[in-house]
Amino acid sequence: MLGNFTYSNPTKLYFGKDALDSLSAELENYGKNVMLVYGGGSIKKNGIYQKVVKILKACGKNIVEDGGVMPNPTAEKLYEGAEIARTHNVDLILAVGGGSVCDYSKAVSVSAYCKEDPWDKYFIRFEDVSCDIIPVGCVLTMVGTGSEMNGGSVITNHKQKLKIGHVFGDNVFPKFSILNPEFTYTLPKYQMTAGIYDIMSHILEQYFSGTDDNTSDYIAEGLLRSLIVSARAAVKNPEDYEARSNIMWTATWALNTLIAKGKTTDWEVHMLGQAVGAYTDATHGMTLSAVSMPYYRHIMPYGLEKFARYAVNVWNVNPDGKTKKEVAEEGLIAMESWMKEIGLVMNISDLGATEDMLEGIASATFINEGGYKILDKNEVTEILKESL
Repeated sequence: MLGNFTYSNPTKLYFGKDALDSLSAELENYGKNVMLVYGGGSIKKNGIYQKVVKILKACGKNIVEDGGVMPNPTAEKLYEGAEIARTHNVDLILAVGGGSVCDYSKAVSVSAYCKEDPWDKYFIRFEDVSCDIIPVGCVLTMVGTGSEMNGGSVITNHKQKLKIGHVFGDNVFPKFSILNPEFTYTLPKYQMTAGIYDIMSHILEQYFSGTDDNTSDYIAEGLLRSLIVSARAAVKNPEDYEARSNIMWTATWALNTLIAKGKTTDWEVHMLGQAVGAYTDATHGMTLSAVSMPYYRHIMPYGLEKFARYAVNVWNVNPDGKTKKEVAEEGLIAMESWMKEIGLVMNISDLGATEDMLEGIASATFINEGGYKILDKNEVTEILKESL
């Protein structure tokens, strides 16, 4: 039975090969000062930067650049970006990049006029926004996070060895997002597959919870089946437009808050992965893949019905003559095989984690209560050991 909920998503999406053509019309809704946010410079090599700048100039905008956003945006970078936005009286933040750039831009949007330390206010105390917010628009060049259609923002504090996400309300959602699957073609395979697993993990975090029969889980299963097929095709041919467009669209639906409505959610894989990332600065999707199998094998007995359903409905496991435990285990074996097939990292040691880090990583792991098993610190440590 679905619980009571309110659903709102104000982000306007433009999808397809001509999506960038819609940027000019959107820019008419904002003032002259646009803060152009991007990462390490790949958009200059593939030509997306030049296309966006041409449109901004044609629309008479003053461009304030904030490049160099790292894959795991830091608190120090956030302070820097907030100062830039405030000093230049920015009217719109235009994020051109992947999830990290979008996450960072949303964090800057709520921090520029924050009268307190934004790290403490939003990422330690998890407080609501009480200041003016600078609107954000996105031009997506990497898929995975769903950040183009949600209020999520993850920031890393290296001094405190913490990587924490805050889910802001829909007043912080991007006002518009431009999604052209072709903009993802030049992404290295490692980043592409990391993004693919981030998508899968988002769906599973919402799927592996609850015992009721609800529409959200049926949607989740369809998204997972599409992702599995499209991932295989994209690994074989990164310029398979059908596969890349399906992956991009699935990423958006995986975390635009829709399939979480009316049910509990888990998110413990993300807590484990983010803690690993705080110590190793590893690629987000790979930290998730590296901890997933030990975690899911640990909690499977507590959510056996759902894991057996997952095996049958997503991985086409034949349940005839098998116990539910055998079916569930076969599903996880199929999942693990697919993960290896597309080239995901399966151990945190491959990401730079060492045994002497485990206690610190365990301490940095937030414990959630929405999944099938509420972990204690000993269980967290054991899962991390198995992940090595």
